Amino acid sequence: MKDDKKKKKLRIFDFTRDGKGVSKNKANMKPGLKRFFITLKENFGKIVTVNIIFVLGNFPLIFLVAVLSGFTKDLTYVPLADSYQNVNGLFALSGETTPHMMTVFALEGLLGEEYVSTAWSYVFYAISALSLFTFGPINAGTAYVLRNIVSGEPVFVWSDFKYALKRNLRQSLPLGVIDLGISALLVLDIFYMFSEQGFITSLFFWTSIVIFILYFFMRYYMYVQMVTFKLSVYKMFKNALIFSLLGFKRNIVALLGIILCIGLEILFLFGLGGLLMPVAVAAPLALLFSLFAYMKVYAAYFKIKTVMIDPYYEAHPELKPRSYDELDDDEIIMRDDVTESERLEEIKKRNNIE
Repeated sequence: MKDDKKKKKLRIFDFTRDGKGVSKNKANMKPGLKRFFITLKENFGKIVTVNIIFVLGNFPLIFLVAVLSGFTKDLTYVPLADSYQNVNGLFALSGETTPHMMTVFALEGLLGEEYVSTAWSYVFYAISALSLFTFGPINAGTAYVLRNIVSGEPVFVWSDFKYALKRNLRQSLPLGVIDLGISALLVLDIFYMFSEQGFITSLFFWTSIVIFILYFFMRYYMYVQMVTFKLSVYKMFKNALIFSLLGFKRNIVALLGIILCIGLEILFLFGLGGLLMPVAVAAPLALLFSLFAYMKVYAAYFKIKTVMIDPYYEAHPELKPRSYDELDDDEIIMRDDVTESERLEEIKKRNNIE
C-alpha cells in the first residue's frame, strides 16, 4: 500500500507515462470555453510537466531576470544633475566661495541612488546569452506537446517534446533569435517612450503598444505553424500576421485570460498580507508559463485548422491517412511529426496490445 501511494505522488514527475487517451465526446465538441476547461482539467498534470520543461530549458533567462532586478549590482550615490561636474570645475577655477555659489553647488550636487554593474553582473549577462540557443527549440518542443493536448491527440510529454525538439532544431534556432530580438526591442522602446514627455513621444509610445500587442498575437501562431507545417521562417511570420487579424476575437480572449492570471499572481505576491506569497513564488515554476502557452495554443490551433489544415485535406483526401514519412517533399506542405496512425502504434506497443 505504501509503495502504491508513493508511486501516485511521483506520477506528476514521470515524463514517460501514458496518457488517458482521447474522449470521443470531447473530440466532437466545439472549440469554445467548455472544451478549454475540460481539456485543461484532463491534462493538468501534463501542463505542469510542460512548465517544468520550459523553466529548466530556458534557465539562462533566470540569470537575466536576476541582473535586471539588481541582484548582482551594487548601490551607489551619484549627483542627479548632469551639469554637476561642470559647475564643480568652474567653482574650482574661480577660487572664490560665496553664498550664491554654495547654494548653486548644493542644488546641483543633490545625490540620488543608482545601481552599478559588478563582475557578477557581466557573468550573469554572459550566461543569459545562452537563451539565444535555448529559447526557440524549447518553445518549439513545448508548442508541439501543447498542440497535441489541444487537438485531443494522445500525448507522451517527454518523448513528444524530444521528438519535436530534434525535428525542428535547425529552424527553431534562428526563429528563437529573431523572436527574442524583436520582443526585446519592442519592450525597450516602450520603456524609453514611457520615460519621455511630449506629444510626438506619446504618439510613438501608443504606436509601440499597438505593435507590441500585434506581435504578441503573432507569437500565438509562429511555433504552432513550425511544428505543423513545412514552411520558411518568412512565411511563418507572414501567416502569423494574417492569423493575428483573422483570429482577433480568440486572441483577445486569450490575452484577457493571461492578464487575469498575471493579476492574480500580483495579488498573491503583494496582497493579502503576504499569506499567499509561497503560492505566488511557486506558480511561475510549476504552472504559469505553460498555462499562458496553453491559452495561446488553444486560441491559435483551431483557427489554423479551419484556415489551413481542413481545406488542404479536403482538396487532397488521399493524403490524409498516410504518414508524413511516406510522402515526397513536393507532395505536401503538412509536416505533423507524429501522425495518428503512428500514435496508435505507439499506444499498442506501450500497452502490449497486438
